[in-house]
Amino acid sequence: MANNIKQILVYSDSLTWGIIPNTRKRLPFEKRWTGVFESALNTRGNNVRVIENCLNGRRTVWSDPYKEGRDGSQSLAQVIEMNSPLKLVILMLGTNDFQCTHENNAWLSAQGTVKLINIIRQAPIEPGMLVPEIMIIAPPKIIKPKGVISNKFKDSENRSKGLAEELEKIAKENSVYYFDAGSVTEASKVDGIHLDDEQHKKLGEAISNAVSNSTPF
Repeated sequence: MANNIKQILVYSDSLTWGIIPNTRKRLPFEKRWTGVFESALNTRGNNVRVIENCLNGRRTVWSDPYKEGRDGSQSLAQVIEMNSPLKLVILMLGTNDFQCTHENNAWLSAQGTVKLINIIRQAPIEPGMLVPEIMIIAPPKIIKPKGVISNKFKDSENRSKGLAEELEKIAKENSVYYFDAGSVTEASKVDGIHLDDEQHKKLGEAISNAVSNSTPF
């Protein structure tokens, strides 16, 4: 890897993985917000590589009783270690904290993100490598879930209220960057949770602007 390549790790869930709402299909990289984001940054003259680590159903710090490996705090330190050096880590999690298997509110979910921030900062990277900057992205507000995921996310639109505000608070308290995805796009009307391809495009372009304007790029 050339020394001048800036690596950005995106640690997220199905919203970033690119699931097509109400299907089990996936958008190609260039149509996912991560691909749009990488392309936009490189068009500006940066030399950026976006690394996706996005798992469907990933929570911040809770396990899924039906699927293994969905606790986002487990193995995060090793993900940082294996992909270092990193310029920036973007965390976009929280939506799955409100699945019907949990009784969480927005404050609890945001505390899960605090744990992830601390894990990133304490990860066992090699001597001389810098601890990466961190950006929290609040996912779009959940609207009434529809289709195949309606039971899984029953009443999540109510339990998740205030998540963006809570994430903004902990971003300030922990001196990390913050962006509210809901400021540029809503969730898909198809299922109330995920993102359509046009919404991915809007989000990727907006995050590229936010990273260019607020982080040391």
